[in-house]
Amino acid sequence: MTGAAADTATGAVAARQHRMPVLLSVNIGLPKNVAWRGKTVCTGIWKHPVQGPAMVRRLNIDGDGQGDLNGHGGEQRAVLVYQIDSYRHWQRHFGRDDFSYGTFGENLTVDGLPDDEVCIGDRYRIGEAEFEVTQPRVTCYRVGLRLGEPELPALLVSHHRPGFYMRVITPSATACTTMPAPQPAPRSPAALTGQDVPPARRRPQRPPRHRTGPRAAARS
Repeated sequence: MTGAAADTATGAVAARQHRMPVLLSVNIGLPKNVAWRGKTVCTGIWKHPVQGPAMVRRLNIDGDGQGDLNGHGGEQRAVLVYQIDSYRHWQRHFGRDDFSYGTFGENLTVDGLPDDEVCIGDRYRIGEAEFEVTQPRVTCYRVGLRLGEPELPALLVSHHRPGFYMRVITPSATACTTMPAPQPAPRSPAALTGQDVPPARRRPQRPPRHRTGPRAAARS
């Protein structure tokens, strides 16, 4: 890395550290069946804020769960993070003012940590719990179902506001607080942010299609 590039990288890290992110809400919700387009969908997209500390474990926050474990959950996607600035963006885009913490299915609502600055491998500590950023959100039709905006999964990608997943390095109880600055090793110029991941790796999941025609009739 050249001296100028190193100075630029150092300045960027210093700026991020100056803007201390704040955890605004911890949100949980268990899967439930929801009627949608004549079908029943099992989803954990409905989240609500927790009052007081919540126990964070390697697979989940206590009281939280996912309806589709093929596309959500697991150690690498234990916690979903979304930013309050993106809430404001979607309020303006849709002309709505009815959003509350957890509306986008996130476990942690934060002020700070924009998708274009957070890098895979960044680590954060909230109380005694430690987390590591693993990947951008894999957008799913269920978030559009939750908000009543079917085009939202594609918009999260095209507007570069998907949010991101973290794995839990050190389980512990956590509560709303100011989060310490990231603790990654010095970043390479090639470090991937949530906006840098190739679109094919974060393509929105499609809802299951209704099968029609003779084959469907034969199966019914």
